[in-house]
Amino acid sequence: MKKLLATLLLGLGLALGGLNAVAQTTEAPAAVSAPVEAAAPAAEAPAVEAPAAAVATEAPAAEEVKPTVDKGDVAWMMVSTILVVLMVVPGLALFYGGLVRSKNMLSVLMQVMVVFSLIMVLWAMYGYSLAFGGEGLIIGNLDKVFLMGVTVDSLAATFTPGVAIPEYIFIAFQATFAGITCALIVGSFAERMKFSAVLLFSAIWFTFSYLPIAHMVWGTGGYLLDKGALDFAGGTVVHINAAMAGLVGAYMLGKRIGYGKESMAPHSLTLTMVGASLLWVGWFGFNAGSNLESNGGATLAFINTLVATAAAVLAWCIGEALGKGKASMLGAASGAVAGLVAITPACGSVGPMGAIIIGLVSGFACLWGVSGLKKMLGADDSLDVFGVHGVGGIVGALLTGVFSAGSLGGIKGDDFSIAGQLFIQAEGVVITMVWSAVVAFVAYKIVDMMVGLRVSEEAEREGLDITSHGETAYNR
Repeated sequence: MKKLLATLLLGLGLALGGLNAVAQTTEAPAAVSAPVEAAAPAAEAPAVEAPAAAVATEAPAAEEVKPTVDKGDVAWMMVSTILVVLMVVPGLALFYGGLVRSKNMLSVLMQVMVVFSLIMVLWAMYGYSLAFGGEGLIIGNLDKVFLMGVTVDSLAATFTPGVAIPEYIFIAFQATFAGITCALIVGSFAERMKFSAVLLFSAIWFTFSYLPIAHMVWGTGGYLLDKGALDFAGGTVVHINAAMAGLVGAYMLGKRIGYGKESMAPHSLTLTMVGASLLWVGWFGFNAGSNLESNGGATLAFINTLVATAAAVLAWCIGEALGKGKASMLGAASGAVAGLVAITPACGSVGPMGAIIIGLVSGFACLWGVSGLKKMLGADDSLDVFGVHGVGGIVGALLTGVFSAGSLGGIKGDDFSIAGQLFIQAEGVVITMVWSAVVAFVAYKIVDMMVGLRVSEEAEREGLDITSHGETAYNR
C-alpha cells in the first residue's frame, strides 16, 4: 500500500510539474464552448459562440451571425438529461442495492440518491463554473459561480457552427454526469462506511478531482482537450476517475468483517438485473446526448451504445461458461455495464463494427478484472467498481485511439495516426488515474480526521440500514 501511494504521489508531482509550466489563462469568453472534444462527425467544425456575449474582433458587428436554436435539439437534450437521471435513480441504486446483503440494501439506496443530490447542488453553486468557465489549463474560473449571468437567453455552443442550445439545459446535462460519477464510488466501500463520511468525501473529491479532470478533458483550454485526447462521453472523466477513487477507498477502509470467510452473496439478483437494464436504457442519453444535437452524430453514438453493450454481455457469458462451466445472471448484468463503460469514450468516433470489438474485448477484460485482477490487488472493492469501471474505462479509452481510424470504420480521416492517438489516450488515462488516486487519498484522510471513515464493528454486523438510517429495506 505504501509503495502504491508513493508511486501515485510521485506521478502526480511529475504531472503537475509539467502542467504548471504552462501559464493558465484566467479570462473566460462569455460564450460557452462545446464540452466534448471533436469526436462526432459534426464536431469537425469549430464551436460557435453565443451572440449575446460574443466579443467583436475584426469583423464589423453587422456581419455577426446569430446562432440558431433548434427545438428538436432542445427536446433531445432534455430527454437525454432525464435518461441520465434514470441511470442513477433508480438504475445505479438498484444495481448496487441488489449486490449487497439485505441488511445494507437501504443504506446503498440512500448513499446513491443523496450523493447524487448533493452534487447537483454543488454543481450549480460552483462546479459548472470551475469545469466549463474560462480557458484554464487545469481548471476554469468562478465567473459563473452561483450561475451568475446565466439566463433563459444564454446559449451554449454545439459542434455545428451557427447552432446552439440553451445554456440551462447544458448545465443540467453536465450536472448529471458529475452526479453519477460520485455515486459510482459508493460501490467500492459499500456496507462499511459512515453516511456522513460518504457525503463529506464526495464533496471534497468532486471539487478537487472531478472538476479538474472534466475541465482538462472537455473545458476550453483544457490540457488533455488541447492535446487531442478523445473522450466523447466520459471514459476518463467519469469511469476511470471514479474507479481510482473507489479503489483507494477500498484500501483505506479495509475489508468488510468476515470478508473471505462469510457468505457475502448478492441478496437480489433480480434487482441487480433491473438496475443494469435501467443503466443500459439511460446510457443512450449519456452517450448520444453528449453529441449535443439530434442529428447523425447522435445516431452513431446511439447504435454504438446498443451493439457494444450486447457484445460485452455475450463475451462475459462466454468467458464464464468456459471458465466455470455456467453463465450467470450476475455475469450478464456485469457484462452489460462493462460494455457501456468501454464504449463511452468511443461512441462518437468509432463505427458499429469497431464498437462490437470494443464490447467483446471489454467483456473478457472486465471478467478478468473482477476475478484475477481483484485477487492480485487484494482490496475489498465491494461491488467491483475498479474491475468494471476502471478496467472497462481503460480498455475503452485506449481502443478509441485505434478504432476511430477511418480505415477501421471510424470517422477520422487519412491524417489520423493510430500510434500517435494511442499515446495521447494513454497519457489521459495515466493523468486521470494518478490525479484521482492522490486526491482521493487526501480526501479520505481529511474525512477520517473530521468524522471517521468506518462504522463500528457492532454497527457493521447489524447492518447499516438500521444503524445508520433507523429503517430497513424489507419488513419481515
